[in-house]
Amino acid sequence: MPAWGALLLLWAAAEATKDCPAECTCQALETMGLSVDCRGRGLTALPALPTQTRHLLLANNSLSSVPPGAFDHLPQLQVLDVTQNPWHCDCSLTYLRLWLEDRTPEALLHVRCASPKLATAHPLGQLTGYELGSCGWHLQASWAYPGFWQDVALVVVATLGLALLAGLLCTATETLD
Repeated sequence: MPAWGALLLLWAAAEATKDCPAECTCQALETMGLSVDCRGRGLTALPALPTQTRHLLLANNSLSSVPPGAFDHLPQLQVLDVTQNPWHCDCSLTYLRLWLEDRTPEALLHVRCASPKLATAHPLGQLTGYELGSCGWHLQASWAYPGFWQDVALVVVATLGLALLAGLLCTATETLD
């Protein structure tokens, strides 16, 4: 039976690594999942990653941004090394920052920005919203939100209703006297 178990493990490892990106090397982990090693490959964009990826090593490449949702299809991803890349720390890095913040906040201190000038050489985790740029997040003027005029009309109607009620009460008390 041990021979069958070993063959089964070898088959599972071979199946798991068949989706490995050509630019990377993959190794099956003992605890299930894959270690995908893409370090130092000159990558300028993320390759298509297998869904079984548990460890992803992207250090020492030419990555400057991560598209939103890039790791959403990797539910097992636990280790992510994105150090030593020329990160352009603006709105395009918001997804990566939030992903790291949720899972490994200490890693944010090791991800250094290469640009823009305001963020150069700063750790991603220490940047403020101002340093990342406005990211298109603007507060709407209070009078511009869709329900504003409906709220104004409601206040006017309520005020008129209260005035009419007060007038009726005054008239009713005068009549009773």
